[in-house]
Amino acid sequence: MKEGGMKLLSFHADSPPLSIIAAAKIAGITLPTQTSSSASSILYFSNGLKLHGNYVILRYIGRLAAIPNFYGDDAFHAAQIDEWLEYSPTISCGSEFENACSYMDAYLEKRTFFVSHCFSIADIAIWSGLAGTGLRWESIRKSNKYPNLVHWYNSVSAEYSDALKEVTALYVGKKGSGKQMATKVKEQKSVNGNSSDKAKVGSEIDLPDAEIGKVRPRFAPEPSGYLHIGHSKAALLNQYFAQRYQGEVILRFDDTNPTKESNEFVENLIKDVETLGIKYQKVTYTSDYFSKLMDMAEKLIKEGKAYVDDTPIEQMQKEGWMTLNQNCCLRGKLDMQDPNKSLRDPVCYRCNPVPHHRIGSKYKVYPTYDFACPYVDAEEGITHALRSSEYHDRNAQYYRI
Repeated sequence: MKEGGMKLLSFHADSPPLSIIAAAKIAGITLPTQTSSSASSILYFSNGLKLHGNYVILRYIGRLAAIPNFYGDDAFHAAQIDEWLEYSPTISCGSEFENACSYMDAYLEKRTFFVSHCFSIADIAIWSGLAGTGLRWESIRKSNKYPNLVHWYNSVSAEYSDALKEVTALYVGKKGSGKQMATKVKEQKSVNGNSSDKAKVGSEIDLPDAEIGKVRPRFAPEPSGYLHIGHSKAALLNQYFAQRYQGEVILRFDDTNPTKESNEFVENLIKDVETLGIKYQKVTYTSDYFSKLMDMAEKLIKEGKAYVDDTPIEQMQKEGWMTLNQNCCLRGKLDMQDPNKSLRDPVCYRCNPVPHHRIGSKYKVYPTYDFACPYVDAEEGITHALRSSEYHDRNAQYYRI
């Protein structure tokens, strides 16, 4: 069935999808819009079909547009564009904004565009993310802190000035007011019932492609110590998004390293999480999936996608390989020349004779966190894995698995 003509783009009033609107404007595609109470953007077609989610719709626009290479000129460049679309929400994460700017500035040192030598929807997604932060980006833009990123942004703004000025004027704020996409002004009733007193403006971050009632994040600590500030922040953030989108949060223990873990830490973490007021839907363990993970590892070996490595530790360290100080390990067969070290034949399993605190001595080998996490997330239906900046380089491995 053909999709028919585009009828309407619907989105939440507080979260206009700048990238979609900008892409359509630049491509000369007429796209009527209206606001709604839905948490995610929806593109309606004249025959009743619809598409959900900012980046799903943006990719559709990229394929539909007559602009050459707007969604890449081959499968590889399209995949690179997808990587930048997945990265772009990082820009709107307050604490990660500066790190994201620094990363993109270094990336653009010898590049004109984010993918290949052509302007694409990857550039639009990043441009929109920066523009959407309002005054915060404008302040940096006027400084010399990230010259490559600013030069790229200014070049895009100048090349497509008519379309982008219209978008920013309508959805970001007029005359540099810096009104952010996700900023909400809420009225707070006073004691006498008068609703004229207004609360302070607060900045809220949206989850990409989130749908009301379907969001399912997870808080996944390793039971190798007691709850600390970092744990608390992660747990509360996961609960915040679960509640905001009327979803549920799972408490999962990443118990893949029996050397450091114990039931004492499990029991105390559960108690402390409940003290924080975290309302989790259920408690699970990565060890619940050990048999399935083992089956998958064996399948990868048989398919020639993984191999057992017995290279001496000293040689691994000398050659710059990632090692877990084990005499033997299982590695995924990817690319030892990849510029991202996390993709250089990553370790999937390592030997460990220490009995596991839940399942005893059944296994002598255990999966690494990076191998097990994406698999278990998929098994448990996790819709959004909230990962801190330390996982930035390892995100590529997460999605690869």
